[in-house]
Amino acid sequence: MSVPKFAAVRQKESFHNELKRRVNAYFEESGKATTGNATLFTKAALLTGALLFLYIHLVFFTPSTGLAILECILMGGVGAAIGFNIMHDGAHGSFSKHGWLNQAAAFTLNVFGGNSFMWNMKHNLIHHMYTNIDGVDDDIDAQPWLRLSETQPRRALHRYQHYYFWFLYALFYLAWVVMMDYQKYFKGSIGSVPLKKMETKDQLVFWGFKALYLVLFVGIPIYVVGFVSWVIGFLIFAAVAGFSLSLVFQLAHTVEPATFPVPDAQTYKMEDEWAVHQLKTTANFATNNKVVTWLLGGLNFQVEHHLFPKISHVHYPAISKIIKQACEEFNVTYNEFPRMRSAVLSHVLFLRQMGRA
Repeated sequence: MSVPKFAAVRQKESFHNELKRRVNAYFEESGKATTGNATLFTKAALLTGALLFLYIHLVFFTPSTGLAILECILMGGVGAAIGFNIMHDGAHGSFSKHGWLNQAAAFTLNVFGGNSFMWNMKHNLIHHMYTNIDGVDDDIDAQPWLRLSETQPRRALHRYQHYYFWFLYALFYLAWVVMMDYQKYFKGSIGSVPLKKMETKDQLVFWGFKALYLVLFVGIPIYVVGFVSWVIGFLIFAAVAGFSLSLVFQLAHTVEPATFPVPDAQTYKMEDEWAVHQLKTTANFATNNKVVTWLLGGLNFQVEHHLFPKISHVHYPAISKIIKQACEEFNVTYNEFPRMRSAVLSHVLFLRQMGRA
């Protein structure tokens, strides 16, 4: 299919080139690497250790019902945090300067039932390039259940989507591991964009890790604790993980200030250059909250992440000041919510607006 083309700008006038020049200067002057550091590696070890402890204790030590429920909730949160902090940086090649370590970090997604090949296509290549462009960006395609753009058809149920979206977000992880990857695999595309050819190693990783996931998260738990205990615990874990993952990514793009640009009907070209497009379609939230930043792997700095996805999230607070200054000078809007709750409220109001428009 034809994909949109962004406006061409002369190099000297390019906002993106100026951003890159300033951010590159920061790293050169500070002597820091653009990848992760000891702080990130320590956090990765803590999160991985917490996950292993919770899994082993839940499956092999049979805690009391109340403690087991609490541990399933914690495991869902830790699983999402591993996705935010380890997998996400690894998939973008920013976790470490070593390629094998980035691949290992990215492969944590495979252990959790997803697939790194599909994620690279859907997230890195499509979502990051064509953010909020309906018909291309698969992240805003939740039809028929949710209407996330004015260009999408409105159905009667959408009038209530700002009430029931919580339930759908809780189902997201379950739908991902049970259905979504397989749909993409057999359909051979992500939305309207064809998949790249999967080599033999990609096929082996896809099916091998899907089998491993079934063993680790279905087979062994059922064998040890029984079906009923497993299904209750797994659904709690899946609901917490799914809701956490869905909400964080939605707060970045489906909020009131974000736009949903449409390419020209004749030329299929976009009005703005790529970097300006990213700023118009993306929003930050709670960037002064260190706890939120730590837990979410810097994904509350979505503007910085979308402009510089190959820079580790540990550097986003520093480069955000550079980007804000450049936006002021170039008269480009920098979308940001001071607190997470204000971003959540904006998301709810956005859903309400899309359901009634």
